[in-house]
Amino acid sequence: MNDAVLTISDRIQNHLDELTRAERQLAHSILEGYPASGLGTLSALAKDAKVSVPTVARMVQKLGFSGYPEFQAELREELRAKVKDPIAKHDTWTEGAPSEHLLNRFTEAVIDNIRHSLGQIDPNEFDRACEITADTDSHLYVVGGRITHTLAEYLFLHLQVIRGQLTHIQSTSNAWPHYLLDVKQGDVFIIFDMRRYENNTLKLAEMAQAKGARIILFTDQWRSPVHQFAEISFSSRIIAPSAWDSAVTPMLLLETMISTVQDLTWGDTKDRMEALEEIFDQTKLFRKFT
Repeated sequence: MNDAVLTISDRIQNHLDELTRAERQLAHSILEGYPASGLGTLSALAKDAKVSVPTVARMVQKLGFSGYPEFQAELREELRAKVKDPIAKHDTWTEGAPSEHLLNRFTEAVIDNIRHSLGQIDPNEFDRACEITADTDSHLYVVGGRITHTLAEYLFLHLQVIRGQLTHIQSTSNAWPHYLLDVKQGDVFIIFDMRRYENNTLKLAEMAQAKGARIILFTDQWRSPVHQFAEISFSSRIIAPSAWDSAVTPMLLLETMISTVQDLTWGDTKDRMEALEEIFDQTKLFRKFT
């Protein structure tokens, strides 16, 4: 993938193996406070990371920039993209919209999002996240925000069939602190947080981790600040020719996770499915044609 379409965070992740020990220390320091960490002076960044100024200069060149000013300019562009509201995003697309039908343009954007996102995901990390999700020894909490609650609800609905020990928390509700009362060491939170990141979600993640919970985060390519508390993070590209971000890539990851967890727990899941079908029959929830 051409570096021109990657975020600086992506570039750092892609080049980690090529960095010296000091450069790797700098890279991790940038990622910890990303993107604000790179908005100060070169000397301030070096001081925060406890490395030399030449180390900063060398690393930004390894990332493909001519120097620190170009690195910062790109970071500021990312920051502007990160905080755009729906009206601003719509204006960006309409100004340069080609004449092809939106169906084709939207599909091309989504396919590009999927291709790029999957290229950044470690399959071993994904498998580990699925194994954690399938482990019924730990209570599992699912959390979404104003828009991402739809993804959280989709996951929760399927996991209700697959496993017990499950709670859905809506971070937009003022009642979310009540759920923290019962959180124990080793419990798991699956959190969805896309750009226009929510303060409630960040605070919930911070407090859950402080109680010993493990966090799996689904976020966008700029990464929610929740990532600093997450054990595993999955970043999806969400840009589309619309005033709204696309949920196709995170939904792809979500449905793949549901399928994987179902397979890992199939013995118990099959029993739960059969019991649920009996309940459906008794309640006549669904119409039968036989």
